[in-house]
Amino acid sequence: MAIRIALLRGVNVAGAGKLPMAEFRDMLAGMGLSGVQTYIQSGNAVFDSDLAAPGLEATIADAVEARFGFRRDVFVLSARELAEALTDHPFAGAAPKFVHVFFLRETPEPDEATLRDLALPGDAWHIGPRRFTLHTPGGVGTSKLAERLPRLLPAPMTARNLNTLAALHGMALAQP
Repeated sequence: MAIRIALLRGVNVAGAGKLPMAEFRDMLAGMGLSGVQTYIQSGNAVFDSDLAAPGLEATIADAVEARFGFRRDVFVLSARELAEALTDHPFAGAAPKFVHVFFLRETPEPDEATLRDLALPGDAWHIGPRRFTLHTPGGVGTSKLAERLPRLLPAPMTARNLNTLAALHGMALAQP
């Protein structure tokens, strides 16, 4: 069995995509996944499975749609991919709540000039494999760059800040 981390896009946000975590855990366990744990209310789960990520992504998306009545993009990472997302960027000294990792299906190739034009002073980014890491020292909510990323990067995507990723990494390390 391998440790997997599932990230669902757009659940429990502004009243849309209501996904009760206890029911989500039960659903995942009912799919044969073991050691299922969730973290906060935004569609994060850690579990063990021998299934490959693409198959798990589709199976989880299908199950959420069948049980909860909506479909969301699902990103499944290995523990190694999660660890790399935490460290493969130049923002080690930044406050973790101001660094967001956007997970994508492919490695992005955004127009650097457009990114620079939208960036506020201090905003910076790093491109990794199937990731775009954004540091917004003024906060992601005030960043024009963060606001425009959905149009600048290939869809689908989902983002988590380093605090959330660190918590998920800790849960993954603690899996028996």
